Amino acid sequence: MQITLGDHAIMDQSCQMGITQNGGTTSPSHSDDGVSKTNLIVNYLPQTMSQDEIRSLFASIGELESCKLIRDKPTGQSLGYGFVNYKRPEDAEKAINTLNGLRLQNKTIKVSLARPSSESIKGANLYISGLPKSMTQLDLEALFSQIGNIITSRILYDQTTGLSKGVGFIRFDQRGEAERAIQKLNNHIPDGCLDPITVKFANSPSSNKNLAGMAPLALATYLSPTHRRFFGPIHHATASSRFRMLEVTR
Repeated sequence: MQITLGDHAIMDQSCQMGITQNGGTTSPSHSDDGVSKTNLIVNYLPQTMSQDEIRSLFASIGELESCKLIRDKPTGQSLGYGFVNYKRPEDAEKAINTLNGLRLQNKTIKVSLARPSSESIKGANLYISGLPKSMTQLDLEALFSQIGNIITSRILYDQTTGLSKGVGFIRFDQRGEAERAIQKLNNHIPDGCLDPITVKFANSPSSNKNLAGMAPLALATYLSPTHRRFFGPIHHATASSRFRMLEVTR
């Protein structure tokens, strides 16, 4: 199955993480447990994909109430996930059935109903230091994926040499997963390594100090969308050609 994206304007209505949205006159339906049947969370988005392109893709299924790509506030870089709210529950269900598992560039997106906002899904971003210089982003994900569902991951590289700085970041789907990762992997020696790694919440004073001390170029390297999960040169297609033809992977 192939879907051709058309040109659509960006929907600017705000929709925060996990919060039920009411951007128009039609109120979304809810299940008995309070979960909206129209509000979807989309994980594993390519970091070069724009909000306009996300809206174009999901609007091909049905009329949208709102659409929001979540970005890092200081840098504006995509965090690799977003929210789409439909006007009709049946369109949201169709989007899950049609677009969940869609292959975009080197990512396979995950489309599911968004949970109501709660403490369990806040503060799930981890800072990892002491990583072996030979560890790749795929290796980092393999190590932490045994704990829970990874939303985004990063390894920080030296801007000049291109070598790993031994520092990484993992964002889990839920805070509980991040807490378990700290309990299990902090001071853990990964297979094939000599020294233990340090795992802590990324918003802790210590890790914030480390981020603040990074040179601007180094910080930009960490946040750059070119540091993705797979190897090889990164091709940045033009906005008119990117994501034009999409194929559902089953």
